[in-house]
Amino acid sequence: MRIDCKGLIDRGVTVPFAFDGQRYHGFAGDTLASALLANGVRLMGRSFKYHRPRGVLTAGSEEPNALVTIGQGAGATPNLRATTQEIYEGLEALSQNRWPSLDFDVMAGNDLFSRFLSAGFYYKTFMWPRSFWQRVYEPIIRRSAGLGALSGEPDTARYEQAYAFCDLLVIGAGPTGLMAALTAARAGADVILADEDSRMGGRLLAETEPLDGEAAHIWVARVLDELAAMDNVRLMPRTTVTGGYDGGTYGALERVTTHLANPAPEAPLEAFWRITAKQAVLATGALERPVAFPMNDRPGVMMAGAVRAYLNRWGVAAGQKVAVFGNNDDAHRTAHDLYDAGVEVVALIDSRADATVTGGFPLFTGAQVINTRGRKSLGEVHVQTASGVEVIEADCLAMSGGWNPTLHLSCHLGGRPLWNDNLHAFVPDPKNCAGLHVAGAAGGVFSTKGALKSGVFRAKQALKALGIKAPSMPLPVAEDVEYAITPLWQVKGRKRAWLDFANDVTVKDVELSARENLASVEHMKRFTTQGMAPDQGKNSNVGALAVLAAATGRSIAATGTTTFRPPYVPVPIAATGSAGAGKGFAPERFLTSHDRSLELGAPMIEAGLWYRPSWFPRKGERTWRQACDREVAMVRNAVGVCDVSTLGKIDVQGPDTAGFLDFIYTNRMSSLKVGRVRYGLMLREDGMVMDDGTCARLGGRHFVVTTTTAAAAQVMRHMEFVLQGLRPDWDVRIGSVTDQWAQFAVAGPKSRDLLNGLLEAPIDNDSFPFMACGGVRICGVDARLFRISYSGEHAYEIAVPARFGAALFDLLLERAQALGGGAYGIEALNVLRIEKGFLTHAEIHGRATAFDLGMERMISPDKDCIGKVMADRPGLRGPLREQLVGLKPAGAAKLMTAGAHLFMQGADAVSDNDQGFVTSVAFSPTLGHPVALAMLQNGPARHGEVIDLVDYLRGVRTACVVCAPVFYDPDGGRCRG
Repeated sequence: MRIDCKGLIDRGVTVPFAFDGQRYHGFAGDTLASALLANGVRLMGRSFKYHRPRGVLTAGSEEPNALVTIGQGAGATPNLRATTQEIYEGLEALSQNRWPSLDFDVMAGNDLFSRFLSAGFYYKTFMWPRSFWQRVYEPIIRRSAGLGALSGEPDTARYEQAYAFCDLLVIGAGPTGLMAALTAARAGADVILADEDSRMGGRLLAETEPLDGEAAHIWVARVLDELAAMDNVRLMPRTTVTGGYDGGTYGALERVTTHLANPAPEAPLEAFWRITAKQAVLATGALERPVAFPMNDRPGVMMAGAVRAYLNRWGVAAGQKVAVFGNNDDAHRTAHDLYDAGVEVVALIDSRADATVTGGFPLFTGAQVINTRGRKSLGEVHVQTASGVEVIEADCLAMSGGWNPTLHLSCHLGGRPLWNDNLHAFVPDPKNCAGLHVAGAAGGVFSTKGALKSGVFRAKQALKALGIKAPSMPLPVAEDVEYAITPLWQVKGRKRAWLDFANDVTVKDVELSARENLASVEHMKRFTTQGMAPDQGKNSNVGALAVLAAATGRSIAATGTTTFRPPYVPVPIAATGSAGAGKGFAPERFLTSHDRSLELGAPMIEAGLWYRPSWFPRKGERTWRQACDREVAMVRNAVGVCDVSTLGKIDVQGPDTAGFLDFIYTNRMSSLKVGRVRYGLMLREDGMVMDDGTCARLGGRHFVVTTTTAAAAQVMRHMEFVLQGLRPDWDVRIGSVTDQWAQFAVAGPKSRDLLNGLLEAPIDNDSFPFMACGGVRICGVDARLFRISYSGEHAYEIAVPARFGAALFDLLLERAQALGGGAYGIEALNVLRIEKGFLTHAEIHGRATAFDLGMERMISPDKDCIGKVMADRPGLRGPLREQLVGLKPAGAAKLMTAGAHLFMQGADAVSDNDQGFVTSVAFSPTLGHPVALAMLQNGPARHGEVIDLVDYLRGVRTACVVCAPVFYDPDGGRCRG
């Protein structure tokens, strides 16, 4: 089926490949579809619902039929379009949605019962009997649904995410996009030109028309050479811009090595780009739409533009006897190109009565195709003419119902399509496409001259918005034929006429939707599944709207459209989520002290996003409890060092910072003096406590907020929301500096002695009192020192730039050991904080109010804050609330467990009698018995009462005494001294 002297492929490079185990060969530059057509393969797939034989329909990413699986095993990728998959040596392609073979598919029996499988069949049939759904209906549907199948094995291919920034993004590299990019590039703008095809040039590669008196592809090559030589231009072939988003951000999928037989080991298969562009030009062209005539889905029925593309670009005749059917002049171009190439054109069928043509092939005007014959390939075309029905022998039928501008990306940005009565198509609304300039066929300009002129004009508009002077741009000489079309949406007949080839949706299905009173376009789409297929309705949407409009007596404009959403083409999850592969899915964040902790034998535990040491065992210690008890005693009696770098650290600066912090904290931060720290509480908008932490004032407009490890990201998002959504007028800048500072707690009676042995300027209780902060120098390094305590002991936290963290930890550890102390892990840290009644997110569990935690006095009555009003709602105060208390064993020390529920002593341990639960438990070596924090109904009023702790899961029942949550040093003298 190759045509000599036609095509832009390299016939000097033969490429072997396989389809369904059969060996074929093509040439460099072929797609899988063009190579199969060249080898005489017509049958490439089976339809989704009826499993009807299907051949290739188009030549681009809108292809609904020729979907294949590429590769085998873990490397298999299903549902790839044969029209965009380039062949390479060793390519293994498999057809889909058939069993046992493509040639003989058992499920094709569905087609025999098609009259019973109309739209809505599933909704109406599988409701009764109800008991059948789980055991009968659902298993059968799941086994038969879908197209290609995943291998079930982990994907070992590499994917990447990438970012790019530019002045102008040109989307599409046809005549419009090339002129837009050239105009902007010559003006000195930073330009990205992205095109989904492997070879840039768009429809110019598929046409025979000249540009400037030479073949169009030569002009394309010359322009691309000029662009490639410019430092301010990035050419991105094989890159589909898949979505438009706010702020000039566009998503794009690049097929990096999908066309290579032996890619480099480190090269990704695909890369997902986030491109931020100050301005963009949409030059995506137009998509040809089919005509819905009876039996229009047979292998060999193709789009006329695709037949022309296979001929002129790939040198392939789509058939030996080709009929052409259309309602516009573009169909005539296909007939002439085929005839000029020596392909037999058996008929040009034009539905317009006044159509004229000169050529050596039969012309039928005012005629329509009313039927076709042939099962696995087209054999006959039946044509209704004024004089009767003509039966024409043909193995290919090229159809054209007109062109639809490819406006999807403009819809992503909020631009609703507008109906154009001259084009009989929807066009973008330029008023609603901020920063996106629609050009060429995407905007309804279909002539080559018009497309070139439009590209220059829209590029100049973009340059004006950028403040860049546009150069003078001479246009190449090109055809300027006016687009002429008389609409033809469907041909009436008794047999089925397909609208959506991918989802097997017919004209009758849409008409049934209207009869069922599902007359809105949104309801019709969901009832019939039209446009929900892999091509997202690129071929079928407008045709289906026309049928629905006719069935409901409305105009197409009044019928409206469904919403186009990203992505424009399917995007592998592996590409968008490549940063989440492997350790990217569960990243390991290590402290600067991590290696040293491992050397000391500390077992590591995940705490939020971090790995932290649980305890530091010493020789002779056989259990974790022995190590933990020693570390607690060490902090209480000498000094301990703990890496607390995992605490969230948010830098807050700006003229309005003090007011901003007053708004997000319940207590006032604007009165905080420079060099001081204050404990603070944050509420959610519903009045529940979100997090607690400290706020340190390092300067008049400079604060550092610390959060719990678990809530660092949540607090950051909360602060961003306040600044962007609630108070965008405030001049405040925030930034997460958690990773930038390594921070260590130095706690215990000897903590100041330890630090004074290292600080260049020693401190005392007067110069650096409790809750003080400020800059210090240690070993010549600028550091930050905070006198705060999470242990209840005299304690400090010292922070240095992260690059000094490992060295400082070693230094602190050496000094601590010399003073009878050492490192302590989070197990000891937890015991220390429970002994003091300090909170974590075990207590701040999402349902606790400041009242519940005994902190209602921290909500300032003199100012507003987020959550203040909602925290005062009825039901969020009073004795029925579960409130924070402490628990200790009644009598001899007994086991207490976190998560256990609390009941009045002697009451049945059932849900109706449940009065609260235990949040945190620890054995206190300081007190010699277990202690716990709990949420108990009317808890503060019940101090001294004995209650039952019950844990059915672990078989624990213990009598406990309710007490204050602060077990150790209740007056706080140790941390202040």
